[in-house]
Amino acid sequence: MTDINAINGIVSAQHNQPHQVLGLQTNDTGYITISAFLPYAQSVSVFAKNTKKVIATLNKLDDNGFYSKKLRRKKLFDYQLEVTVNGKKSRIEDPFAFAPTLGELDLHLLREGNHLHPYNILGAHVKTINGVKGVSFAVWAPNAKRVSVVGEFNNWDGRCHPLTNQDFSGYWSLFIPQLSAGELYKFEILDNDGNLLPLKADPYGLQAQFRPETASIVNAEKHYKWQDKAWLKARENRNSRHAAISIYEVHLGSWQRDQNDDYLNYRELADKLIPYTLEMGFTHIQLMPVSEFPYDGSWGYQPVGLFAPSSRFGDADDFKYFVDQCHQANLGVLIDWVPGHFPIDQHGLAQFDGTHLYEHADPRQGFHPDWNTLIYNYGRTEVANFLRASALHWLDRFHVDGIRVDAVASMLYLDYSRKEGEWIPNEHGGRENLEAVAFLQRFNEELYREYPGTFSVAEESTSWPGVSKPTDAGGLGFGYKWNMGWMNDTLEYIKREPVHRKHHHNEISFGLVYAFDENFILPISHDEVVHGKGSMIERMPGDAWQQFANLRAYYGFMWSHPGKKLLFMGSEFAQGPEWNFEKSLEWHQLDIHWHSQIQQLVKDLNRVYQATPALYQHDCEHQGFSWLDHENAEQSVYSYMRFGQDGEAPVVVICNFSDQVYQNFTVGVPEQGHYQELLNTDSALYGGSNQGNFGGVGSTNTPMHNQAQSIEVTVPPLATLIFKLEK
Repeated sequence: MTDINAINGIVSAQHNQPHQVLGLQTNDTGYITISAFLPYAQSVSVFAKNTKKVIATLNKLDDNGFYSKKLRRKKLFDYQLEVTVNGKKSRIEDPFAFAPTLGELDLHLLREGNHLHPYNILGAHVKTINGVKGVSFAVWAPNAKRVSVVGEFNNWDGRCHPLTNQDFSGYWSLFIPQLSAGELYKFEILDNDGNLLPLKADPYGLQAQFRPETASIVNAEKHYKWQDKAWLKARENRNSRHAAISIYEVHLGSWQRDQNDDYLNYRELADKLIPYTLEMGFTHIQLMPVSEFPYDGSWGYQPVGLFAPSSRFGDADDFKYFVDQCHQANLGVLIDWVPGHFPIDQHGLAQFDGTHLYEHADPRQGFHPDWNTLIYNYGRTEVANFLRASALHWLDRFHVDGIRVDAVASMLYLDYSRKEGEWIPNEHGGRENLEAVAFLQRFNEELYREYPGTFSVAEESTSWPGVSKPTDAGGLGFGYKWNMGWMNDTLEYIKREPVHRKHHHNEISFGLVYAFDENFILPISHDEVVHGKGSMIERMPGDAWQQFANLRAYYGFMWSHPGKKLLFMGSEFAQGPEWNFEKSLEWHQLDIHWHSQIQQLVKDLNRVYQATPALYQHDCEHQGFSWLDHENAEQSVYSYMRFGQDGEAPVVVICNFSDQVYQNFTVGVPEQGHYQELLNTDSALYGGSNQGNFGGVGSTNTPMHNQAQSIEVTVPPLATLIFKLEK
């Protein structure tokens, strides 16, 4: 007979090894006992698949629905259960006729934290085992007393489908036959004290319900037929430090909406966003977080489902289609990834098994005061493995080209945004989060080793050394770093009235002191056009004409400055109001010529940038830049040269941030010849006063700025001029 304690454990939903009790079990005499727990059944019989006959009716040993029978058999056999519920008979496959789903090697790698693809075995996966289709479920909850999977298929009853704690490893699994894609599910967890926790969404869930609902959805995991082989083959060169990279940052929920003000699907976005981005001349799209998140107002930066594309815009196949279409159009795709913090929503990772499993227990380490969120325990093997996998699976399953890591500074410093006494020093007494450093280094090592041609980007707002240096040289190993110092200084400068700028001349030039310490991206991101900061055009001083002229000059400076480029949506046409995530961009403003002319300027800046190797080949090396004059504070004019690889024609840039016109303005040039005016932000085409140099000027043998030659030009007010030596 089945042990009474085991029966009670199953019936009370507290048994952590149900595979040792339910299904076929061999007893001491060698005979087989079959047991099932079916709380809604009136009777249960055993149907042998080989004879296609009912061979026994099980005895009801507990009124709660525990059925069992000792059989006159010694060999295991394939069977089904014939169950009577509300007077109706049906045959079902018994989940406990199938072994737990995690293999020894997988468990070993998970324990070590070395599993590169844990998302292929943890979570929910449609499978066929022994010819039977169903869904395997697996989850990590080492401190739980019991874990069950619940859904509409079992009336959300945690007694029906308990998982087995495999080898007492803390990894629980169960195969439920006859389930299919589309099923809603969560995990019901009993903590170690026997308390029932709020139902939890699947940490490895591949699809989630549309908010405000919070269940995970069994994903179909169809075999998507990718058509981006040519892109993947070429992308290493396209993503190189020596390539032209100009990134269009997009919030999918507010770039554009349909006629009912509803979100566009990933496929609709592919049809609209990709042609627009191509027309604008950008080389890459960067998506603000697309992993599932509960609260719209977090813009995705408080994620719950790190493996699931947000259901706001479609399913996993829809997102694959979007990326595929980008690649076929020769557009790279970057996504935001948020390992720096996670929300306290009850259905998420917070106290997942009743303990501080993913987060630090001590709030001085585990709570983020800025965002009222929790902080991952990067030093915990399984947590670090989970996080790295959550990033790399986007490269693996969805073919994205790059990962931009949010809020890296908040991860690196133990005292980030904390007062004295509110943080715990590291083992050496310092403020550096050594566990986060090791985590980020390993993340980057795995990314570059496993997915050649992709790259990582750090949003890191301090002067932490070596963010984009290789890990074997002591760096963090990122491919690029956002140049937050350049952004802050130059925006502070450009908001000033022109008459005052001569007193703050170094705010423009200071960035070149450290411009090549890292591989920089110049970011004008979403963070610069929200929270009362105003839009880019609103930041500019003066009347309407001067505002647009200032912005044109600033964009010209940005595109000619060392570093890759990033511009947030709406800024390319100088949207008037600051960004509102709850509605579409103000596309109607393009009917106003000043806005459409700024848009044309950005198109042309991208075109000139990509067509002029001197403007991008040495974006990250000092040999790509040389000042001509950065001391002309009185006129608020800067002049500099950009250089490409050997044999490429040099470029000369003049930026006038005063509202004066300078005639017969002389700057030195590196070689004799004719200098073509590639771009003039004061052109009438862009809404300017149309003062310029008739397409270019020839050099003279007059030395200037330590150069053997010079050119004499007209410098328009509030304008940037870009000249290239014609070879």
